[in-house]
Amino acid sequence: MLTAYLAGPDVFLPDPRAHAARKIEICAQHGIVGRTPLNEDIQRTAGMSDEAFARAIFRKDLAMMEGCDIAIANLTPFRGTSADSGTLVELGWFLGRGRPIFGYSNSATLFVDRSRAQVDAMPDPLPGIVVEGFGLPDNLMIPCAVLHGGGLTMMVPTDGEDRAFDALDVFARCVAAAARTVIADRTSGQRP
Repeated sequence: MLTAYLAGPDVFLPDPRAHAARKIEICAQHGIVGRTPLNEDIQRTAGMSDEAFARAIFRKDLAMMEGCDIAIANLTPFRGTSADSGTLVELGWFLGRGRPIFGYSNSATLFVDRSRAQVDAMPDPLPGIVVEGFGLPDNLMIPCAVLHGGGLTMMVPTDGEDRAFDALDVFARCVAAAARTVIADRTSGQRP
């Protein structure tokens, strides 16, 4: 059975368990066991420092990643113009281990346009620095890593319309494509 680490800042949603359950069901429809890094299985003991609790969450997430075959990441801009930094660390972990990575964003707005809008709203502390957009949905390292790691482009809304952060239609398309790709690679002997 193919297991997928469902990376992303979805854990910060108002009802992350219900959202995770919907994502897990979509994965199951495509023969994938979705695993979400919720923190309900981590107990914070009395007197545990914030730092110790953060390290416990990190170790738990690493163990979960170690047990997954692929990553499917929500790369929707999070609290800024780009994807969540923690999610990017997780993608780098999978990429560094040669495990397939797939990613999607609910934003149809190109990275360069989001960057311009942010500079318009909040002046750049380093004026004159130019963001090269390359026509990509995020900083070039992100969609290029997804393409390199999974063989597919980073998925975005095909109708040019941004989605709500918690919308799942682009995620469902990404899961279906990941399942087809990995199953085809396993059948042809390209991937374990």
